[in-house]
Amino acid sequence: MTLQETMRGMGDAAREAARRMATVSTRRKNIALRAMAAAVDTRRDLIKAANERDFKAGRQAGLSAALLDRLALADAGIDGIIRGLREVADLADPVGRCISRRRRPNGLVILKQRVPIGVIAIIYESRPNVTADAAALCLKAGNAVILRGGREALQSNQAIAEALTIGAAEAGLPAQVVQLVTTTDREAVRELVQMHDRIDLVIPRGGESLIRAVVEQARVPVIKHYKGVCHVFVDVSADPDMALAIIENAKCQRPGVCNALETLLVHAGLAATFLPRLAELALRRRVEIRADETARAVVPDFKPATEADWSAEYLDLILAVRVVADADEAIAHINSYGSHHSDAIVTRDEAAAKIFTREVDSAAVYVNASTRFTDGGEFGMGAEMGISTDKLHARGPMGLEELTTYKYVVQGTGQVRA
Repeated sequence: MTLQETMRGMGDAAREAARRMATVSTRRKNIALRAMAAAVDTRRDLIKAANERDFKAGRQAGLSAALLDRLALADAGIDGIIRGLREVADLADPVGRCISRRRRPNGLVILKQRVPIGVIAIIYESRPNVTADAAALCLKAGNAVILRGGREALQSNQAIAEALTIGAAEAGLPAQVVQLVTTTDREAVRELVQMHDRIDLVIPRGGESLIRAVVEQARVPVIKHYKGVCHVFVDVSADPDMALAIIENAKCQRPGVCNALETLLVHAGLAATFLPRLAELALRRRVEIRADETARAVVPDFKPATEADWSAEYLDLILAVRVVADADEAIAHINSYGSHHSDAIVTRDEAAAKIFTREVDSAAVYVNASTRFTDGGEFGMGAEMGISTDKLHARGPMGLEELTTYKYVVQGTGQVRA
């Protein structure tokens, strides 16, 4: 069987599973998710052994420490997978929910209801836990899912997917509701994202090169979970203590995540007093500052920034710093160099805050708070698929509701159109 035939066979099986999933009750889906959690627990040793083989191969292949850290899956990580599956089971089911109801003058009642998307393909890298997280969310939203992880985590992903399939089967769900692409041939990704007659949506999660490749090759709608070039703008009216606390949290708490701060913009009217305090914070937290010439005139120890720094996602203890004349210049910088993810203003000026939130074109815009809150759990949505930097069909944290679409149900009593 050719690769194309294999992928199309998976697509056909997923399409049939999605058709059946559209009628599965919330109770049955929750039973399946809890059975999946139990199967992961039962097969814990097999999953750990598979992960150890992946980790050993990755180390021999020279994977970076950061990639190896994402790949590693000890007992705590498996416990997290189990907990995540059970948490998704506890979430409210969006399928069937009435979004709106209208009664027309002719007596027609028009309902707008949430329904599953259908077949979703998830393409991701490194983290084996994504296999379970993505499958759980897609299943709860009534979808079938085809998963394609990175080659470095293949054996881990296979072991987890086998446990999920066992759990789904025990609950009476279609066996193909969760499928894993097991070939490492990159051509499989091309085939997957071009099957517009079998796949309804593609969600890539990973580095910039992966997302670009998927977008360029796809003939299926794609929701990008792009990089996070997140900004904080310290306005002239800002409380300096508040600003420093927000900067420290946004940059230092977890620098390797997409909602971490990467570029700091400081109002020129505050630079002379604020930047020396920033330098003290950076020294204490071992943050490397790359600054423009105006900022370096205040703190000469800052390293000079290059043009590339303004659009860099460092995912490390590095911070680009630029002095701006006013809020308008800050907004222009963010809209030019940012990734439309999460951006914040620190200010006491309500008018400045209103302008910032209206004009910054990002999925999440903050006033006097850290960008680190862009997260499904922190937004009260529960588990998430990731953070969409697109505008359609989802933007920001993608929870269960964002993995559904809607249909109109029109109820009549014999009406015909004149």
